[in-house]
Amino acid sequence: MLRSIIISPDVELAERLEAALTLTGEVSVNRVLDRYPPAIDLVRTLRAHAPDVLFLNFEALDKAQDIMSFVEKQADGLQIIAIHRTCDAQILRETMRLGIREFLAFPFERPLLMDSINHVKGMLERKPPTHGASTQVFSFLPSKAGVGTSTLALNISAAISRRPNTRVLLSDFDLNSGMMRFLLNLRNEYSVLDAVEHSLQIDENLWPQLVTSIDQLDVLHAGRVNPNLRIEGAQIRSLVEFMRRNYDALCFDLSGNLEKYSMELMQESKRILLVVTPEIPSLHLAREKLHFLRGYDLESRVMVVMNRCHKKPLFTKTQVEELLGVPVVQMFPNDYNGVNKAMTAGKWIDAESEIGEMCTEFAKALIEKKSVAKEPKKFLEFLSTPNRLLAPTKS
Repeated sequence: MLRSIIISPDVELAERLEAALTLTGEVSVNRVLDRYPPAIDLVRTLRAHAPDVLFLNFEALDKAQDIMSFVEKQADGLQIIAIHRTCDAQILRETMRLGIREFLAFPFERPLLMDSINHVKGMLERKPPTHGASTQVFSFLPSKAGVGTSTLALNISAAISRRPNTRVLLSDFDLNSGMMRFLLNLRNEYSVLDAVEHSLQIDENLWPQLVTSIDQLDVLHAGRVNPNLRIEGAQIRSLVEFMRRNYDALCFDLSGNLEKYSMELMQESKRILLVVTPEIPSLHLAREKLHFLRGYDLESRVMVVMNRCHKKPLFTKTQVEELLGVPVVQMFPNDYNGVNKAMTAGKWIDAESEIGEMCTEFAKALIEKKSVAKEPKKFLEFLSTPNRLLAPTKS
C-alpha cells in the first residue's frame, strides 16, 4: 500500500479525498496538513512518515509551487499529485508546466483516481523516493554483565552529540537491566516499550513525548523490567527506519543476551562495539559471542573496546587481539571515582576529564572513519562504510 500525505487548506476537500483514497484500498493517508507548512514542519512530516505520494492542493498557486520545489530537494522521487476543487484550465496548465502529470478534481471519481494511482505506482517502481537516512548506527554489546557497557554507551553517545550539527539518539534496549534511566535520573515515564508498541504509528508529534532531550542527545530509556515482553522484527525495523531518518547517529545499548530484537538491531548497525574487560570470564564470553555473531555474518562489523584497564592488566591489548581475533580499537582506564561522581550527578563524565577526552577522540574516529588505534592496514576495512548525514531538526 502506498503511503501518502495530504496538504490542503481546504479541509472539506482533504476529507473527501481521504475518504476516496481509503475506499481504493491502495493508499494509506498517514498525515493531513490543513495549511501550507513552513519548511521546518514539512521536513519533520516527511521524515516521520516517509510518504510515497504527496497530494497537494493548488488553490494558492505560489505557495503550492514553493512546497513542490522544497519537496523535490528533500525527497527525490516523491510523487506529487495536484488536487483542486474544480478542473480549472489555468491551474491544470500551470501544474503541467511544473512537471506534474497527475491532476485530480472533486468529486474524485474512482476510475480517474485509480488511473492516477496506477500511473504513480509505475513511476515509483522505476524510481522509489529517497528519504535521507543516517548510516551511523552503533550497537554496544557487553561480553558479560557488569563490564561497564552502559557507561561507555552513554559517554560515547554524548561525545558524538558534541560534534557540530550532530543530533544523536541513545536507546536503552537492555529491557531487563537497563541503566540509562538511573544514570541520567530521567523522569520521563515513556520508554522503549512505548516506542516499540507504537512503532507503526510514530509521528513527529508523538516522538518528542517518548524521548528526553539533553542538549543534542535524545535518550530513550528501557522503562520498567518486563521479562515477558516480546518484540517483533517488523516493529524493530519500522522503529529504526524512523530513527535513522530523524537523527545523525543512533546508539543502542544492548543487554548482551542476544535476543531476537538485539540481533535485528545489530543487523541494522554499521558497527558493533563489543565491550570487554581484561579478565578471563569476560574474554571467554566475548569469544563465544564472536563465534555466535559469525554465524549471522556480523563478525566483520565487530570492534572490541577494552574497559577498566589498569596500568598492569592481566591481559595486554596484543594478547586480547590474539585471543579474540578482532582488533581492540580503544582501551579505557578504570576511573571508578569519575564514573561514580557523574552517576551521582545524573549526567555523563566531564568532557575535559581523561575518559571524557578519550570518548571525544573515539567518537571522532567512529564518525570520520579513521582508525582509532594504530592497527595494521587491514583494520581500515572495518571503517569503510559510506557515510551520509542528515541535518535533523528538533521535534
